[in-house]
Amino acid sequence: MKLIKNKISLLILSSTIVTCAHATDVFRLEGFGSISKAMGGTATAYDVGPAGMMSNPATLSLMKEGTQFLTGVDIIVTDIYTRNLSTGEKASSHSHSHNRGPYAIPQLAITYRTGKYTVGIGVFGQGGIGTEYGNSSFLSQATGGLDTNLDVSSRLFVLNIPFAISYQFNEKLTIGASIDATWQGLNLNLLLGADQLGSLIQDGRVSGSMLPTLGEFPDLRGAHIGFTENKPVSNGISSWGVTAKMGLTYKIQKNTTLGMSYSTEGYMKDMTGDATLTVVDAVAGQVPVNGDVRLKDFKLPANITIGISHKISPDWMITSDFSRVFWEDAMKDIDITYSSEMGQLGILLPQNYSDISIWSVGTNYHYQDWEFRAGYRTATTGLNNKTLAPTIPALPTKHLTAGFAYNFSKYSTLDFAYSYGFDGKMKNTSLPMTPVPIEASNTLNNFSISYTRNF
Repeated sequence: MKLIKNKISLLILSSTIVTCAHATDVFRLEGFGSISKAMGGTATAYDVGPAGMMSNPATLSLMKEGTQFLTGVDIIVTDIYTRNLSTGEKASSHSHSHNRGPYAIPQLAITYRTGKYTVGIGVFGQGGIGTEYGNSSFLSQATGGLDTNLDVSSRLFVLNIPFAISYQFNEKLTIGASIDATWQGLNLNLLLGADQLGSLIQDGRVSGSMLPTLGEFPDLRGAHIGFTENKPVSNGISSWGVTAKMGLTYKIQKNTTLGMSYSTEGYMKDMTGDATLTVVDAVAGQVPVNGDVRLKDFKLPANITIGISHKISPDWMITSDFSRVFWEDAMKDIDITYSSEMGQLGILLPQNYSDISIWSVGTNYHYQDWEFRAGYRTATTGLNNKTLAPTIPALPTKHLTAGFAYNFSKYSTLDFAYSYGFDGKMKNTSLPMTPVPIEASNTLNNFSISYTRNF
């Protein structure tokens, strides 16, 4: 028990060393743990180890008796750019500061199974986005092509700390559930040109006592809002909340298992923190105003997954999952409220995401001390091209995955996975999210390595 307590303490402590993630399936990662990642993100109907608490807690009852400890990391490298379709100019996202990648995402968990019960606790990155366009691209130009030298960037990270329990009813049926403490943090530098502000005002999406003040500037060209901590961990605004998951597995026959899981929408507090609103005027110059910012009702969506696994032979297994993710309810608008001594300004940025469907397949082949894995994952598009923003580049919808495991002994295993997100492209030619017609492009390389120790 002392060993278990020490490892639980290590899990909680390690959550403080998280950096940023760049997510797929909109903001969500395409799989949790190296086993699932290598098999197309499938994880609902077979044993994926302690990481199963993030996908289907009921799979924890498929593990062997005793304690399992998992530690690992995902390293994500992205290639993101936005092109001005009118001029051909290209803005690329690079590592301009401590705020950006490559991004490291933790995998840490410990489980204990005795009899029909299994319990576990973990720390996992659930999703996020990250861009860093710097301050010299066309994205930093206000209305009329006025250079501002203001940063355009973003970083969202969502961290889950699940407390899971699973129960094996009989040889066929297992059920499980988890309560996840969820933390999310956001850095954002966003420039809105005067034409974008005008479009938002016309649609009734800008309000507050600062609005008449903006109208008093002699040649208003735009406004820039920034709340960013230029550090590997800290974020400009953040909040805590809670998410719940539940699931089951049912053995249809000796070699075939059906799985089902449901995750609730996150119940999150509003993200708050310090911010600077910089008014950009061609005559008065740049006027920075310090204040506070609140981002309301920002949360990840509910989702439901049904999966199946089948052992073709004792050494060969195939898996498949189908998921429905309910983005439409979770991401209709980005609701920002800025407050200062000059007054208050509310901005409602339209997003209008769509629910998405995800289909994934995977396979695992056992040979002596090795496991060889592969998979494929495809999803429908959740983003709306009319509200696409360069700072939200979650575009890949197709992933090809592969990986392997080496069993040093029956107590010790090293897992590796690689996931490639194919180039996702989308255009937006309309206000208010872009002042010029743009094309955004986004590819993704995800390397995952983990070590599991059985006691």
